[in-house]
Amino acid sequence: MGLHEGPFMLRKLLILGVFAGTSASIPIVYQSNPQILDNLLKSTVAGKPQPQPELSLASVPDKPAAPLPTGRKVLVAADERGHFTSAFKLNGRQVDGMIDTGATLVAINTSTARRIGISLNPSDFSHQVNTANGAIRAAVVNIDRLQIGKISVDNIQAVVLDDKALRTNLIGMSFLQRLAKYQVENGTLLLVQ
Repeated sequence: MGLHEGPFMLRKLLILGVFAGTSASIPIVYQSNPQILDNLLKSTVAGKPQPQPELSLASVPDKPAAPLPTGRKVLVAADERGHFTSAFKLNGRQVDGMIDTGATLVAINTSTARRIGISLNPSDFSHQVNTANGAIRAAVVNIDRLQIGKISVDNIQAVVLDDKALRTNLIGMSFLQRLAKYQVENGTLLLVQ
């Protein structure tokens, strides 16, 4: 690799990351307010801009909002970025996390693993995981119980990543696929067990 190839590669990766993030957010924007995308497409075809509905971002608290339980259902409102963050219980300990349908497994960092009673040795990090930031080492573990509101699922497969590689715990498909249903509607994620 030449002396000047590193910055160019980094720039290309940054552009790719922005493109991927923007592409991933289009379905969320469409589901939360279909008129925005429809008006944008109409204005592009018609050649003149259509009036857009006014949007305001309410102030968002530092801590994720508590889920609203409705029997064996839980509603989680999207934050200002369109992410579904909430408080969960992993092995009985409260943990903040983000629901990520693009994540195959639940992913927690080493600090969270210690807090919920999972001890790991360096030799446990024997698996390679591909992330948006590249390939990193991970440990595969089972979480005895994952809860959100009144929904509780036992024996969830998860990966543990270094704290530097994962700042936000991700609640992925190894949890979501065990539910009867999950869907996004009007900026709210519905979880049903």
